[in-house]
Amino acid sequence: MLHRAARMEDTIHEFRERNARRRGLIPTIVPFVGYGGDGWFRVLGRVLLTKDGEKRSTGHTHVRGWRSFTSVPIDEVVVDVVVDGVTHHATADRGGVVDARIEVGLPPGWNTITLRTEGSLDVSAEIFVIDPSVRFGMVSDIDDTVMVTALPRPLLAAWNTFVLDEHARRPVPGMAVLYERLRATHDGCPVIYLSTGAWNVAPTLYRFLTRNFYPRGPLLLTDWGPTHDRWFRSGRQHKQQSLARLAQEFPDMEWLLIGDDGQHDEDLYGGFLRDHPSNVAGVAIRQLSSSEAVFAGGRSRSEERERATNVPWIYAPDGAGIWDQLVEKGLVEPN
Repeated sequence: MLHRAARMEDTIHEFRERNARRRGLIPTIVPFVGYGGDGWFRVLGRVLLTKDGEKRSTGHTHVRGWRSFTSVPIDEVVVDVVVDGVTHHATADRGGVVDARIEVGLPPGWNTITLRTEGSLDVSAEIFVIDPSVRFGMVSDIDDTVMVTALPRPLLAAWNTFVLDEHARRPVPGMAVLYERLRATHDGCPVIYLSTGAWNVAPTLYRFLTRNFYPRGPLLLTDWGPTHDRWFRSGRQHKQQSLARLAQEFPDMEWLLIGDDGQHDEDLYGGFLRDHPSNVAGVAIRQLSSSEAVFAGGRSRSEERERATNVPWIYAPDGAGIWDQLVEKGLVEPN
C-alpha cells in the first residue's frame, strides 16, 4: 500500500497533468546517458509535459534549477525503446522516470538508441556499453568531489539546487584532468557519476560536466519526494543500492571509488568494500578545504580504514594529489 505522502503526491501530479494537457503542453522525453554490458543495457530518462518539447528533449534549452522542479512529470507512461529498428518497451515510474533494463546486445563503446512515447518527438539517448574484457572502472560522487557546492548546508543547498545554474558552480581543481588520465591508462574504462541529487537536475549536471571537460558517463541520481513507504527518499540508501547493483551487473569489475570527506562517502565506500572486496581497486577521498569542511559539518575521516584492508585508501585535496598517490601505490602507471 502506498504511503500517505505518496498518495498525496500522486493526487497533485494527476491534477497538474490534467491542467498541463488542457494548456496544450506536449509529452517530452528527456534522455539520460545509460550504460550496459554483454547482452543488455540500462536505459534512463524522464517523461515530462512541456511547451518547448523539441528544445528541452535535445538539451538545448538553458533551464535554471528551480524550473526543473516545476515541470510536470507523466507517471506510468509506456516509452518505446527503438534499437536497430526493433521496438522494446519501458514504463516510467510515479515521477516520470524511466529506468529499465533491456535484454538486447549492443557493441562495446558508445551507442545511440531512440526513445519515443505517444505524442512526443523522437529523441536519441546515448548508451555506453562496457567491453566484457574491461576490468577497471570509476564511480565518482559529484557534490564536493567534482563540483564545489557546500551542499549539506541547508540554505546553500536550496540556493544551489533551485536558483543557480551550471555557470555558477565551480569545478574541483584537477579532478577532470585526473579522470581523463585514468581513462587514458585504462582503455575502455567507464566513468559513472553517483549522487544523491534528484533526476530533476540531471540536465544541469550534464552541462556542468561537459563544460568543465569531465568524461562522459551515466548519472545515477534519485527521484524527488516521497516513496511508496516513507515521507522522504534516503540518499544514502540510493548510493548503497546503486553500488550493490553495479557489483551484481559487473562481477569481474574492480572500481576506483572516488568521493570526499565531508559527507558519508567514506562510510558508504567502506561498507561496499566489506561486502564486495573483489570489486574495489581502491578508494580515493578528496579532502575538503577548511571552509568547505565547515559548510559540510566537519570531516569524517577514520585513520583505521587504511590499516584495516589491503585495498589502498587515498587522501588528497585535489586531482593532482590523488594522481600522485595512485602512482605511488601502484594503481596506475605514470604517464
